[in-house]
Amino acid sequence: MRTLQAAGMPDSLHHLTFDSFMTELAHLSADKQYSLQSAFDTCVAYAQHPEGWLLITGTYGCGKTHLAAAIANTRQAMGQPVVFMVVPDLLDHLRAAFGPQSEVPYDEFFDQLRNTPVLILDDLGAHSSTPWAQEKLFQLLNHRYNAHLPTVITTNQRVDDLEARTRSRLQDSGLVSQVIILAPDFRTGKGSSVTDLSSLYLHHDQTFDTFDAQRADLSAEQRAGLREAVALCTAYADDPHGWLVLAGTNGCGKTHLAAAIANAFVAQTRADVMFVVVPDLLDHLRSAFSPQSTMPLDRRFDEIKRAPLLVLDDLGTESATPWAREKLFQLLNFRYTALMPTVITTTSEPKQIDPWLRTRMMDLNRCQYLAITAPGYRGSRSQQEQRARKAPRR
Repeated sequence: MRTLQAAGMPDSLHHLTFDSFMTELAHLSADKQYSLQSAFDTCVAYAQHPEGWLLITGTYGCGKTHLAAAIANTRQAMGQPVVFMVVPDLLDHLRAAFGPQSEVPYDEFFDQLRNTPVLILDDLGAHSSTPWAQEKLFQLLNHRYNAHLPTVITTNQRVDDLEARTRSRLQDSGLVSQVIILAPDFRTGKGSSVTDLSSLYLHHDQTFDTFDAQRADLSAEQRAGLREAVALCTAYADDPHGWLVLAGTNGCGKTHLAAAIANAFVAQTRADVMFVVVPDLLDHLRSAFSPQSTMPLDRRFDEIKRAPLLVLDDLGTESATPWAREKLFQLLNFRYTALMPTVITTTSEPKQIDPWLRTRMMDLNRCQYLAITAPGYRGSRSQQEQRARKAPRR
């Protein structure tokens, strides 16, 4: 067992402890801060009493390896046996164990792996997916699965993308607890595709409290309509179901209300939100075709489709190519069928919208359509007066 542990735990990871893990980072949004703290708390508890499997997922550099190593270091400090191995290194050691110079015969080495009291596998999915590698990993994981042996696995892959037999075991909620870290890469500051795409951080100040529904330049009817819009959006933020379409002229408050819904949703649920301007969304999807892209198109598109809350700002301003229409149809048809919370803003009249989308927007069972009649706020008398009130007096 000594040989196995020495092979598996690099000296460079001994400094990765819970004490050195940072959970309070000022640049993180509330939902990402919450996911990081939750992951930390779960791993601390697991290190004290390892039971079942712990699956830690997240983007590159988000802290998965640090937390997994902290579990290993905690167990070692308690005098308890633990094996930490990076999956590609594990497979290299297994291959080397076949050689005549190996200190430990292959059968003995593999048996130690299968039965070690606590096994930590870092970076599952980073290995070469040869049939031999898949078979060895399956044998290892299947044995520990059947024996309910404590096992920690980290991966930046989607569970759906892993080998089918491994995936089925990782989806067993009776044995496996999954920790999802939404925080971006600590080393570069870059996050997942949702972080790359979502521009909600640019609208952090657009809340229901900062929305001016009492504009002096509006008629009584327009002010009443704006108050009703705020009430409807507030109710949707409290209990988002189906679609909400906000239509109106440029600057009437559509984007502010959509951002207010997203910000309220994050504050209440800590869930991730995708807020994206439609032309930007299509640009990101096009870039996924590039050989230099780190995110395949199908994976990036799937994460957008399945976002807990999707806000599409400025629908109708995109280039209406056949490819763009097809991607939007695939995205919106999926969310429409699945009744997933989706907010859309547009300046287009219903008759200007593609028929396939217009029929879905007008489906009263799945969508609320709100036409805002107020004129643009930017440059209006109300904005000028508000700016004058905020200006420092001389």
